[in-house]
Amino acid sequence: MFVDEAKIRVKAGDGGNGCMAFRREKFVPRGGPSGGDGGRGGDVIMESSERHNTLVHFRFNPEYKAERGRHGEGSNKTGREGESIVLKVPVGTIVYDELTGEVVHDFSHPDERVVVARGGRGGRGNAQFATSTHQAPREHEEGRPGEERELRLELKLLADVGLVGYPNAGKSTLISRISAARPKIANYPFTTLEPQLGVVVAGEPPDDVSFVVADIPGLIEGASEGAGLGTQFLRHIERTRFLVHLVDVSDFSGRPDPVQDYEVITHELANFGAGLDTKPTIVVASKMDIANKGKLAKLKRYCKRKKLELCPISAVTGEGIEELKWAMTRKLSAVSSQPSS
Repeated sequence: MFVDEAKIRVKAGDGGNGCMAFRREKFVPRGGPSGGDGGRGGDVIMESSERHNTLVHFRFNPEYKAERGRHGEGSNKTGREGESIVLKVPVGTIVYDELTGEVVHDFSHPDERVVVARGGRGGRGNAQFATSTHQAPREHEEGRPGEERELRLELKLLADVGLVGYPNAGKSTLISRISAARPKIANYPFTTLEPQLGVVVAGEPPDDVSFVVADIPGLIEGASEGAGLGTQFLRHIERTRFLVHLVDVSDFSGRPDPVQDYEVITHELANFGAGLDTKPTIVVASKMDIANKGKLAKLKRYCKRKKLELCPISAVTGEGIEELKWAMTRKLSAVSSQPSS
């Protein structure tokens, strides 16, 4: 199950109370206050992990609480600190404060650690209040409460290339051909119901180049407003360097105009925002083994007029696959060399 959103409540541990005690020991002529301090409460910590790729473990267990600190004891004994808890999240997770909408942290690298709720400080025991003029204090403090927060977790996949296009345009077949990913492939729309990641390797060692490709479930007209799978997965291409836009040029798509197919999806990307429509794009004419020559010619003229790179391929026969991999490698190199804004 792929889960890319979750809401959780976290509660850091409360601090232990300070102790009020007095020494009453044999052979100690002068006793006095001996109440120890309370222990500090445990923190709630989040850590990014490459071993996790969804947020499903938060969906069924939405509440997390760290251990409270132990109370102080007599003989100036400080209470033990509460145990912190560590919550593992996938790389690419953004943590929001549910009440304010503020971004708490964006986990863009593995093994990042962030304290999302701090434990309360332990209260002082009465030994801390002793002075030369106040030698038998009966004051002591209660522990401070730990932070309590409601958080919203949102996962955005980290990939170099995003595959977009209408349902059944051949995205799943393509990613299975160029990588080790094995998504479900069938001859009906919306076969892919969750994003798929694949690692593509171009060239031979030691000069080979590798990059990550994300297969985003098919978009349709109105996707930016929730139609089809809607905005559920559009966020996953926000972080990609560029897009590979597949256009079906066969007669089996049920749509006669490939240019309109391209423009409809581009319009939905623009409506979603986040600069998706301005990302560099390679247009792929898919299903060349059963292509309609008229549709292919029209798409070629459009790409030439718009100065878009076009790669005709057939993922079934392998036609154009190597050329596409090298085109993606060149595009990635060109995008990576550009200064970041």
